Amino acid sequence: MVASTNPLSDWQVNRADIAYIGHELQRPECILAERDGTLWSADARGGVMRIAPDGTQSFIGQTSRIDEPAEFDARYVQTSGSLPNGLCFDAQGDFLIANFGTDALEHMGRDGRSRTLLDRIDGQPLGKANFVTRDRRGRIWLTVTTRTNPWTDAVRTKVHDGYIALIDDRGARIVADGLCTTNELRFDADEHHIYVAETAIRRVTRWRVGPDGTLSQKESFGPSVLPGTPDGIAFDAHGNLWTTLVMNEKLVAITPSGDVLTLLDDSQPGAAEYDRADAENRLTPEIMLACKGSIAPWMASVTFGGPDLRNVYLGSLLGTRIPWFRSPVPGLPPIHWQDGKRA
Repeated sequence: MVASTNPLSDWQVNRADIAYIGHELQRPECILAERDGTLWSADARGGVMRIAPDGTQSFIGQTSRIDEPAEFDARYVQTSGSLPNGLCFDAQGDFLIANFGTDALEHMGRDGRSRTLLDRIDGQPLGKANFVTRDRRGRIWLTVTTRTNPWTDAVRTKVHDGYIALIDDRGARIVADGLCTTNELRFDADEHHIYVAETAIRRVTRWRVGPDGTLSQKESFGPSVLPGTPDGIAFDAHGNLWTTLVMNEKLVAITPSGDVLTLLDDSQPGAAEYDRADAENRLTPEIMLACKGSIAPWMASVTFGGPDLRNVYLGSLLGTRIPWFRSPVPGLPPIHWQDGKRA
């Protein structure tokens, strides 16, 4: 038998090796990592938290937003007020924010000055903006989880009303529609394919990307049904797609051959009832809360960082700090800045 050459095949995260950075964070769902160790975390107060390599942190709030208390139902279920979700850098090193609370794609400078870039598409309200990223051509890609309000109804009933939007010199347009609870989106190393987590139906879907941004050849990547609900996704340099399974509180990797490797398991006793309720379309916030793990409560995103891209940071919906550990493989280099800045 030929031994596997995938470095993740016989590797799992050692809990004793998990460290934490940050404190008193609010909903650190998405994390941007710079190679000098600086982290930028989405924050439910309406902005981002900068965490320096020495652990000191400073909050940058959106000047157009009001700092609101983060009560669970009002802020996380009804999503009132600003609720930054997905983040990426623009070409100048400022922030593009997919705001799950304001249902908009926003721009925020490092001084907090903010403006709305997109809150309607095809003449209709945008919906629940989830994640945003740029490709090497500078085009902006945005996922919208659902047009349903409250969004929890879409999770419970598995409505296929999410989509992917592309913003380029032609403007904003929908390039993939009819998706189920669209979540994070990533490109592979050569940007030939785009991948998105369809959370409620437990799969990662991919398309071939045309030169003009059209998407074709839709197919599942890995199993058509994953052992949990995928949220954050990120590629490593060996072509493994790391995926958090939110509520199931697991970190897994889908290999290039489609196998699923469990890298970290923080599942709770409530996960079994969550799976049953999910299958029977009777999910409630209470059932979901019973799944809350101890490492990254409601594990949401995965980010590679550090000078060698081997630091792995886990975002979460209910955590107040960021767990991190070392990976045996580096992540793909992120799309950072241009115009003379970190590229």
